[in-house]
Amino acid sequence: MRGCSKIEVNPLQHILVFAIRMYRWTVSPAQIFLFGAGSGCRYTPTCSQYALDAVQKHGALSGTVLAAKRICRCHPWADCGHDPVPVEKSQIFIR
Repeated sequence: MRGCSKIEVNPLQHILVFAIRMYRWTVSPAQIFLFGAGSGCRYTPTCSQYALDAVQKHGALSGTVLAAKRICRCHPWADCGHDPVPVEKSQIFIR
């Protein structure tokens, strides 16, 4: 296959992606049911989507670090708005 790039995904990435998707299918809807529609994430994309994108784009370790930093920023006194996953890996530890 000439011209096609193959993305390598390690088993830990698969486990993390599965765990994030299970959270999105189970815990996240339960939070909205228990605490109301206003209890969602302050950012777009949501924290779970951000974590999913970070793990898929940056790998298991760097993606987890990015997701943890994002979750720590998601509190009532923080800013809100659009906060996408950084494109370059060199931006991960700058913030």
